Amino acid sequence: MNIRHRHDTIVRNLRRNGSATIDALAHEVGASRRTVLRDISALRDQGFVIHSESGRGGGVQLDPQSMQTTARLSVSEVFALLISVAAMRAGQNLPFSDLADAGLAKIEKSLPSDKVRDLRRFLDCLHIGQLSPKQDLSDLGQIDPHLLPAFETAFLQRCHLRFDYRDAKGMRTNREVEPQAMLILQPLWYLVSWDPTREDFRHFRMDRISNPVCVVDRRFRWRHVPFEDDVCPYKDLP
Repeated sequence: MNIRHRHDTIVRNLRRNGSATIDALAHEVGASRRTVLRDISALRDQGFVIHSESGRGGGVQLDPQSMQTTARLSVSEVFALLISVAAMRAGQNLPFSDLADAGLAKIEKSLPSDKVRDLRRFLDCLHIGQLSPKQDLSDLGQIDPHLLPAFETAFLQRCHLRFDYRDAKGMRTNREVEPQAMLILQPLWYLVSWDPTREDFRHFRMDRISNPVCVVDRRFRWRHVPFEDDVCPYKDLP
């Protein structure tokens, strides 16, 4: 169980039961007493009011009015917010854009410096353009929610990405590529990658990608993506 899951489990337990012993919490999250004590301290830093009860049978108790007051967003979550705002702005459909920018800036300030650096590197891979009115949208599907965290790892660690892909004719293949950029032509989203087998750039519609896996033992170098020449032709891409 990762740190975030442990924290969520501890808070849910305390809200449900009112109080709990450290041993009981340690058993529920599958961690040591020392780890749970560190988790309790971290939760207090986040704004939760947790009281300690000493003595036999004592434990910890969560103030029922208590809530988290500090942001606990991952790079992927902040990036998702940023690209959503950017996509709406590109479509000229973002009222109150100044307030949105100010809010996102505050969220960014809540992240550690290394996470901010990762976020900016991630944002460098984002490009937004206008969709051609000739583009066929009849088969537009849902984007796999697992794509964004997989992209985060692939882009930041510069590792190959392997996934199943369904082309415009419905044929399914397995691909392994070097992710270079994300292209948003609302409502279509593309992964722009270098395909080592074809030695060329390829555009993959994200709603046609499934089962993404990062190949962490295979690294690649960044390449210049020639968006200024033709960011995305209107015809169906592979």
